[in-house]
Amino acid sequence: MEFDGIITVENLIFLVGLVIFICWMRKTSLGRKSLADSAPRRNNMPLYLPFVVLLIWFGIVWLMSSIAQILFSDLQDRQKDFLDNLILCIGELITIAVIIFFAGIYFARKLQGFGLNIKTVVKDFFAAFLNLLTVWPLITAVIILTAHFGELVWGREYQIQQHEQLKLITENPQLLSRILIVVTAVIIVPLLEEMLFRGLLQTAIRSYFEAFRSLLVPQETPDEKRTIDRNGAWPAIVISSVFFTMTHVNTGHWPALFVLGVCMGYAYEKSGSLFRPIFIHSFFNAISIIATLNQ
Repeated sequence: MEFDGIITVENLIFLVGLVIFICWMRKTSLGRKSLADSAPRRNNMPLYLPFVVLLIWFGIVWLMSSIAQILFSDLQDRQKDFLDNLILCIGELITIAVIIFFAGIYFARKLQGFGLNIKTVVKDFFAAFLNLLTVWPLITAVIILTAHFGELVWGREYQIQQHEQLKLITENPQLLSRILIVVTAVIIVPLLEEMLFRGLLQTAIRSYFEAFRSLLVPQETPDEKRTIDRNGAWPAIVISSVFFTMTHVNTGHWPALFVLGVCMGYAYEKSGSLFRPIFIHSFFNAISIIATLNQ
């Protein structure tokens, strides 16, 4: 859709997001004051727990894939693609159940302390849309810079590779396969990855970072304690975003995924709700799918 052949809907979205982002930067002193009121999540979770969950996730998928190769070795390519996606879906659902189990054990106030409070869903839905709109200009700019850098290094023929699932959804005409991929990408993957990388990993890193700082300032005043809490949030956001980024195979997507990860980590710390980054992730994946199908 275009207006006068010059201003496109995409440009309007970019400009609106840029204005909101600039206002946010001014209001928060370039982001330094943005998490001043971010409350830590009380938990007794060991630092290694997120990595245990990650190994469980990969282990379940590997085991199911190995069994499927033995039992269904004569499947056609499209049938094999469907089975692979079904295995990924089942493995992710099992891992989500494992995370919920651990959250109930290690977090104060159990799932509510983890950030899964059903009362905030409506508020988080609309706030997530605003968060993604705000960071959209950064994601777009990073994608453009990544493409230009790739051309400089590998030549003009360089292109950022399309995500494997997006490639499958365009090449596979089977409706059932497409529905499975969409449901997995828009619902299951955001649930799993945000519970793991934001809910568990980011919380664990922040908790241990703040514990270390508390050792350096053992007799802190309430104001100093708030400073420690605030200073622990951003390093946890950055580190968990790096891990989130590196679990994706295509390195050409890493810069944009890192920016997206920081946005989702910030939304989690700012709101205390895990639904907010889940919705951001879901919106981003849905937009990617719609854009791919339109092309």
